[in-house]
Amino acid sequence: MISFLLERMAPLPPAEAWRRLTEWPRHGDAVPLTRVFVATAPPSRTGTVVVARSGLGPLRFDDRMEITVWQPPGADTPGRCRLEKRGRVVLGWAEIEVLPGPGGRARVRWHEELGVRFLPRLFDPLLERTARAVFGRAVNRLLRTA
Repeated sequence: MISFLLERMAPLPPAEAWRRLTEWPRHGDAVPLTRVFVATAPPSRTGTVVVARSGLGPLRFDDRMEITVWQPPGADTPGRCRLEKRGRVVLGWAEIEVLPGPGGRARVRWHEELGVRFLPRLFDPLLERTARAVFGRAVNRLLRTA
């Protein structure tokens, strides 16, 4: 299991940064070889199930996640979403926080603990570098595009 934290300052109001980060199907546009869909009825809330299907052809797997904390940002309060990974292959959790930053901008924190079932710990350094790169680019892209 690895753990990493990404932090970004976005030139967006917190509510807009939150919207961009929690429109789950958009994550599929930002993560290569991945399609993301919501398996439960909208809107997003505690109990919502999000599935990221990654891979090519028969070599694919689902990262099934359940929202266990859903607190959209308020005028002066931070937003927080926690997704618990419930799939057979990908383990762990992810937390997205959107906080008020200077000048009306949003400060974003993406904290994730990630494991891959049956992947030996020997591969943790490679998994961490790969996850940081993939999720870092995804967060940047999600915040950049409406």
